[in-house]
Amino acid sequence: MGSETPTRQRSPVPLGLLAELTYRCPLQCTYCANPLNLADYRDELDTATWLDVFSQARDLGVLQLHLSGGEPGLRRDLTTLVTAANGLGLYTNLVTSGISLNETRIAGLAAAGLDHFQLSLQDAEAAPGDRVAGRVAHERKLAVAEAVRGVGLPLTINVVLHRGNVGRIPAIAELAGRLGADRLELAHTQFYGWALRNRAALMPSRDQVDQAAEDVADARERYGFEIVHVAADYYDPRPKPCNYGWGARQLTVTPNGHVLPCLAAETLPGLEIPTVRSDSLARIWYESSAFRRFRGTDWLPDPCASCALKEIDFGGCRCQAYQLTGDATVTDPVCDLSEHHGLVLDGVAEPVPEPAIPRRM
Repeated sequence: MGSETPTRQRSPVPLGLLAELTYRCPLQCTYCANPLNLADYRDELDTATWLDVFSQARDLGVLQLHLSGGEPGLRRDLTTLVTAANGLGLYTNLVTSGISLNETRIAGLAAAGLDHFQLSLQDAEAAPGDRVAGRVAHERKLAVAEAVRGVGLPLTINVVLHRGNVGRIPAIAELAGRLGADRLELAHTQFYGWALRNRAALMPSRDQVDQAAEDVADARERYGFEIVHVAADYYDPRPKPCNYGWGARQLTVTPNGHVLPCLAAETLPGLEIPTVRSDSLARIWYESSAFRRFRGTDWLPDPCASCALKEIDFGGCRCQAYQLTGDATVTDPVCDLSEHHGLVLDGVAEPVPEPAIPRRM
């Protein structure tokens, strides 16, 4: 639609753009947050359209660009996209399984101006990691980490925690140290997409969650790199401030051009999803009903409307509220003040693990 300079005085100004370049991926991780209806996203934006999206995002005020998927390395134009983002002055972070990249491409991305490399691992060892990935991938990922360090890029190791690997945090931290990571992100599974479908197989126990917090504290004392721990929110009495508020700091563009306040927003019924194929990012961000629907706190119901924390957690996650209750307008059931909190308690009450369904395109 062409770049459009917004009125700079308007608020809020988005800081980050998550560009989901493709939902194609060679891995089959059962905790994937991608949508279940992956076939609906085969009509991917072409290079020129993504370049226009990046330019519009920068005009809108975006500072950070996260290139993700699926597996973004499957895009043949990845280096071109990084070059353009660098030219716009965007801090560019690649979020990848690494499985489709080699030393040559990694060196090319570094030369193009990539600022940060975020590599996902499934576990500390090959056998359990490869079982989750659905293919032999672990050793390949270690080689990718070595190549990233070889070209001098900052490296984050990202591990999604779940019932099967949460007890191996010490070994995961030790591996991150050996790989020369600058940062380790240990994120408990967030139950959207395939992860929600496989919740019974992935949900950790209370004992596991408590032990994980101790293991993270020990690792922070032991190692010199930053360790980020994303809590298991089903066990927290207060909901997470999802993206620091709906339509407040972040926006997501999906492979087919849909623009969303968060990854799972397309699950909400009645939400008119805008697209970069027919509208500008500025109009979408400031004027679309999708972004205005839950922005701010004026729309909040009780008990959120009278809660002292409403400007901190914004009533929690709209997508989680809908997925658990069928109503996106209610208090996130994670909150122990929610009338639906029993649904969360049922979800963590030592479920009988079920066979997980692998992610498939």
